[in-house]
Amino acid sequence: MVEMLGGMRLHDGGRAPNPRRVQIFLAEKGLDIERVQVDINTLETQSPQFTAKNPMQRVPVLELEDGTVIAETVAICRYLEEIRPDPPLMGVTALDKALVEMWQRRMELNFLLPVAFAFRHLHPGAAHLEIPQVAEWGTVNQGKAREFMEFLDRELQNREFIAGDKFTIADITGIVSYQFLKPGRIAYPDDLQHLTRWARQIVARPSVA
Repeated sequence: MVEMLGGMRLHDGGRAPNPRRVQIFLAEKGLDIERVQVDINTLETQSPQFTAKNPMQRVPVLELEDGTVIAETVAICRYLEEIRPDPPLMGVTALDKALVEMWQRRMELNFLLPVAFAFRHLHPGAAHLEIPQVAEWGTVNQGKAREFMEFLDRELQNREFIAGDKFTIADITGIVSYQFLKPGRIAYPDDLQHLTRWARQIVARPSVA
């Protein structure tokens, strides 16, 4: 059963990677929030109304009942984790939290960002979002994404999830990055058996499917 959180609204961005991370996080928590769809493709994030909420002109944005605005994906997830600790997605003990944070950071910087850079600098449909597109930088990041996937494959030989034996926000960032490989024109790593096993397992979760 899904619990609707009142008194707040989520300015969402559909299937874009960062909004999707929050969507999966909410689903894992069994929560939902009033959604306001913001069209990235028509540059609605650059409108005066949206810019007043988030001067960085990025989604998602969580707006609280008192008007407080929380931007940045992990900050939104941290707020949700604090108000609804179960099931825990960002660790429980001090050590758990540190390890999840370590792996979440690695997934974001070494996987999600290279895949996003590849998309934004190589895909014709992103030309109006990334000015100027630098094809060489996109190609470099395709290689960086592949290199990190090889690293992940080695790491996943002896554990079920990215940060240990439990599903966490690190897995959410990882699967969103993985599913964005095609728009980034990066080949799925079918030769990396441990990473492929992990991806199939995560994709089967209701929150992701």
